[in-house]
Amino acid sequence: MFLELIATFTAALGAAGLVLLINKLTGGRLPKWVMPVAAGLTMIAYAVWSEYSWADRTEAELPPGMVVVKRIEQQVFWKPWTYIKPQVAALAVLDHAGMKTRPENTDIKLADLYVFARWRRTAVVPQFLDCARGMRADVSDAALADPAQAQWRPVAAGDKVLGMACAPLPPTPQSDQADDG
Repeated sequence: MFLELIATFTAALGAAGLVLLINKLTGGRLPKWVMPVAAGLTMIAYAVWSEYSWADRTEAELPPGMVVVKRIEQQVFWKPWTYIKPQVAALAVLDHAGMKTRPENTDIKLADLYVFARWRRTAVVPQFLDCARGMRADVSDAALADPAQAQWRPVAAGDKVLGMACAPLPPTPQSDQADDG
């Protein structure tokens, strides 16, 4: 958050410097209010860009095998532009590469679901996913020892978490290159 504040101020200083340069080149013809207005508008524009682009930037930094299963959008009244285009407030990410199965039942998978949210710590939610029955359950200590002890609940048809967990992991660009050699 501190780096975002520094970047916002740096953008404002850059805008003020550009207005100063334009003012010098025009012989001081610009009104005095142009510089603070340009700096303020630049700060607002940078803050809006940063809020809208954090999810894409976070997704681009995910390691191979991490799959975004849901983008949680929000509209808030103190950001009226979110009513035109909702802002992504959180990402739900499935660790497909790190999933585990039980030898006695390969239809049940143990997966970590990560929830990345703007300005919050990342939450890790371990999940049992039953591909054969189309159900999922939160992991508890008792359920970890015996998945039958979990409180299973059906998921809606087309649930992306279950669909991605039960699908084979798509090849990554690195693994494609390794196969070529």
